[in-house]
Amino acid sequence: MNAWNHTNEPNFILMGLTDSKEIQLVLSVLFLFIYMATMLGNTGMMLIIRLDVQLHTPMYFFLTHLSFLDLIYSTVITPKTLENLLTSRRGISFMGCFIQMYFFGILAGTECFILSSMAYDRYVAICNPLHYPVIMSTRHCHALITVSYMIGAIDSSSTVVRMSTLNFCKSKVINHFFCDTFPILALSCSDTHDAEVTIFILVGSTVVLSLVTLSSSYVSILSTILKINSSSGKHKAFSTCASHLLGVTVFYGTVIFTYMKPSKSYSLGKDQVASVFYTIVIPMLNPLIYSLRNKEVKSAVIRLVKKGEDSQNFK
Repeated sequence: MNAWNHTNEPNFILMGLTDSKEIQLVLSVLFLFIYMATMLGNTGMMLIIRLDVQLHTPMYFFLTHLSFLDLIYSTVITPKTLENLLTSRRGISFMGCFIQMYFFGILAGTECFILSSMAYDRYVAICNPLHYPVIMSTRHCHALITVSYMIGAIDSSSTVVRMSTLNFCKSKVINHFFCDTFPILALSCSDTHDAEVTIFILVGSTVVLSLVTLSSSYVSILSTILKINSSSGKHKAFSTCASHLLGVTVFYGTVIFTYMKPSKSYSLGKDQVASVFYTIVIPMLNPLIYSLRNKEVKSAVIRLVKKGEDSQNFK
């Protein structure tokens, strides 16, 4: 019997974050605020980039897709989490659970390579500025984005297909607030060693390959910046990377902490906190990181506001 028909009650039960009604209420208000801020921030970022011609560059092309990923990322996880916090309905169908896990995997894998593409873009801009228009052509940018989505889809499909072959005859209670890999593996009465190895290889390859690209890019960037004589030139060069470097550090720090380890070392408390951070909080933080620390985005907002005011005055 497989994951889809092994019981007469075709549901998993998501335990959520806490059994305390008071804490659930506080978390539901907090998560609702974060979700609304995520929707507003990422939609706003996409609109600003779309409406301001000066932001029609490769870096902001990638940033548009990052904002899109964060929108979907948050929508895949947060509404179900809010439902669990606000109601007593904690059940999720097997199909719904695996669909949530599938899209979560696609988005996480894709984000790794989009962040790598953004680092590569900064490398070309700083280390090979004369060849930048040729190397980071529209065709090349679209190719990088397509490959990022394809790798995310392949990784997630392989993981979900492998897990769907397991038998789930133990408890149906998932000790988590969404359908994540390790908590679901813990419910299987099959030997999960092969599945764990497959998942570890897939996740490990994605993380390592994207980190190698990131590290190589930033080592070259740092080497180039150190060769700049003027302190103002160094500051200007580094400022173009600061926002992205901060976003990368936050994202990879929590992902590595959670996934690059055996499933038996899963810790309900620590790993849930890390999961809340990268599934709910980071999608809200990314627009802030790339806007508040970015002069180009601030200037674009000012131009759009002035344009709107001029349009109103003209009428």
